[in-house]
Amino acid sequence: MEQKLDQRDWKILRILQKEGRISNVELAKRVNLTTTPCLERVRRLEREGYINGYQANLDAGKLGYGLIVFVQIRLAADKGQNIYDWFSREVKTVAKVTECYMLAGEFDYLLKVQVKDMKDFQRFMGETLNYLPGVSVTQSQVVMEVVKEKQLALAE
Repeated sequence: MEQKLDQRDWKILRILQKEGRISNVELAKRVNLTTTPCLERVRRLEREGYINGYQANLDAGKLGYGLIVFVQIRLAADKGQNIYDWFSREVKTVAKVTECYMLAGEFDYLLKVQVKDMKDFQRFMGETLNYLPGVSVTQSQVVMEVVKEKQLALAE
């Protein structure tokens, strides 16, 4: 059974979002708890799904994947409802697709694709994306500059 979040839970979430590697001792100090109750709260927040995990934010450009392309996809309408399930399952296995959203509107999906360069993107389109189940129309936009890229920022 999920508990309602109190002020201290929200503070823990804000701190962990900014500093995921903070020690439990330091976190407890900042939220005015002793270490054991603080750790219990963090574990509860993890167990209840408020915290999905911890990760390092990597610089894709320095790793050689500096080109970002957003690709809108329309699936073939004549393939039936199962095509959505099939596409969703398959696209999750494609490493260069870093985000995928199902949409309402003219297109069915929006993908964020990170590749090395335009030749890499062309290979990706020809060898991977066009072979995903049900893809009938794609439209691509190349990112010229990342102005802001963050996850949900919890208000103070």
